[in-house]
Amino acid sequence: MSYPSPWQPGQGWNHPRPWQEQAGHSMLASTADRERAVDVLRAGFGEGRMQQSEFEKRVARAYEARTVGELAVLVSDLPQGPMPLPAVSGPVPRTFLPVAAPKTNEKAVGSAICGVLCLVTFGITGVPAVILGHTARSEMRRTGEGGDGLALTGLVFGWLSTVGWALVLILLFAAVLVS
Repeated sequence: MSYPSPWQPGQGWNHPRPWQEQAGHSMLASTADRERAVDVLRAGFGEGRMQQSEFEKRVARAYEARTVGELAVLVSDLPQGPMPLPAVSGPVPRTFLPVAAPKTNEKAVGSAICGVLCLVTFGITGVPAVILGHTARSEMRRTGEGGDGLALTGLVFGWLSTVGWALVLILLFAAVLVS
């Protein structure tokens, strides 16, 4: 007696599905049979072939099924797994290609670096951070480049540093005038 090979040329491994065979409908279903049926139901639901409520009812019935015939009824109106997509012929239209991320503005990067360095340089890089930040934001509006967050970081740190040092100098000057 020869048994069929699980390998089919050109199709890979053939995992038999008992509900595809007509003779075994009264055979008791195994846990593996139920799981295969639920997998087919999930694929059908994922492809939009049934509503959520119908999917849930069918899954519940699949887990309660006693025979292979009951499982066959649950999946008879569905393809046996996800449908293969046809091969694309020709070039993909530009509309469907992924959009490339915009280039980051170099002045925005410089502004952020100068802004963060304000903490280490005691505010010396505050004015360049502000200048680079404003220049970068105007260039980004004009060219569509990215990096607005970097420019804003530089502007915030630069202005805080500049205003902070200006207040320190004003207070020192006022102290000198008072004494």
